[in-house]
Amino acid sequence: MTMDAASATNSAEATKATNVSTTPLLRAAPTRDELRQHLVASLIAGDVATSRQNNLANYRRFAERDPAYLFGIGPRGRWDVADVLALMAERCGVAPDADIRSGPDRIDPDLTIDALDGLAARLRKAAERRERVLLATGHPGGLLPVYREFARALVHRGSTLVTPESGFLTVESIRCDVRYICGVATLSSGGALRHTHSPAPMETLLATLDRDRQPFPDLVVADHGWAGAAGQAGIDTIGFADSNDPALFVAEAEGIVSVTVPLDDNVAPPLYAPLTVYVMQSADLFY
Repeated sequence: MTMDAASATNSAEATKATNVSTTPLLRAAPTRDELRQHLVASLIAGDVATSRQNNLANYRRFAERDPAYLFGIGPRGRWDVADVLALMAERCGVAPDADIRSGPDRIDPDLTIDALDGLAARLRKAAERRERVLLATGHPGGLLPVYREFARALVHRGSTLVTPESGFLTVESIRCDVRYICGVATLSSGGALRHTHSPAPMETLLATLDRDRQPFPDLVVADHGWAGAAGQAGIDTIGFADSNDPALFVAEAEGIVSVTVPLDDNVAPPLYAPLTVYVMQSADLFY
């Protein structure tokens, strides 16, 4: 075998081992103003599709400590409905007036971009330090390409993706397992990737690491219960969250997670590309 052939083989094997695409994201990074315009036009922020009724109903369920809406966190504060609404107005941009009970609601695009800047700064540190990172999503139909690009870039910069095995687990009465798609943890059952709010998949992965006497990740970037469970376990965590999911915003307020990015978490995947490129550029993850 020639040296060129051996190099190609080793490169292919390395790519297979990490299960991360090596195809770069070829787009120019938007400015902050351009990104703001895109977020509003694509309904990722601005006047979003999530209704006011749904937001308020979920704030009430969180205030009642419904486990399905806690995302694996154990909030320490009182967090009644008024507290949750005030926090979501401050950190997400929803209407602060409790008397507004119907119609559309809003995510402030500047709050989204500010949080993306925080995410980018933390990813930059992870790359510089070659940290061990776990990426996971409960919204594979929307956010998976965002995480995939972060995974690809971090591996290129020398970070290690943490991908513990889960075995089979039961989530919402369904037998599932964790599948890594391009290095990103997702929940799978019956040959399909599943949307989930449950913290159980992340709790299972962390239990596997503990059982095998392996260290927890230095950083988790995730959403829903994946992020909540990681933050609750004391791991430095950054989460994406929609306006109807207050748990991660409460977690940020209580220091359980480091940054929560407010955005609509289930628009068409290509619409997240400018956001992804903005973060990659700010984090110096392009190569």
